[in-house]
Amino acid sequence: MRIFRGDSEGEPSDVDLLAAHVAGDRHAFETLLSRHYDHLWHVAKRTSYTTEDAADALQEALLSAHRNAGSFRRDAAVRSWLHTIVVNACLDRIRRNKVRPAMSLSADEDDEPRDTRDYVSEVELSMVVERALAQLPPDQRTAIVAVDLEGRSTSEAAILLGVPEGTVKSRCARGRKKLAASLEYFRVEGNRS
Repeated sequence: MRIFRGDSEGEPSDVDLLAAHVAGDRHAFETLLSRHYDHLWHVAKRTSYTTEDAADALQEALLSAHRNAGSFRRDAAVRSWLHTIVVNACLDRIRRNKVRPAMSLSADEDDEPRDTRDYVSEVELSMVVERALAQLPPDQRTAIVAVDLEGRSTSEAAILLGVPEGTVKSRCARGRKKLAASLEYFRVEGNRS
């Protein structure tokens, strides 16, 4: 039984899908996730230290969102609500891993096929940047990901991360300074391919 209202194009809004899920529509949550899964997966990967942690945190976050959909207060967009749940799940996993560190048993860290523009230099640069991001403390990394990689404003990032705007600005500034030091090698023209 489908219970949602459609918009002018016949597609239900995210809020409608979430409400339909809460009301018992078995397909509404799946439809909602199909819209936002790629974004949420990239958030989890950028926030986590390993692909395995990203996958586990994303799974935990989606289960949490599925179970707690009735608590959605409509004070933010559904995508932002899901984003926040994913970031929090990643940060929880990072904290747990500090208590009991885990090693990956996977020899293959690649997740999915890459874009056709997958040049060796792009991959190498991406790996270097990912490594530099992984060296940042979690609070600085999540701020950098939200503002610099996802293009959110400082106020949007503050709402997402649940901290004041000034805190986001200072975390970004400290993180950028550390990244600049880590990536200094690429300032020399001959070192960029």
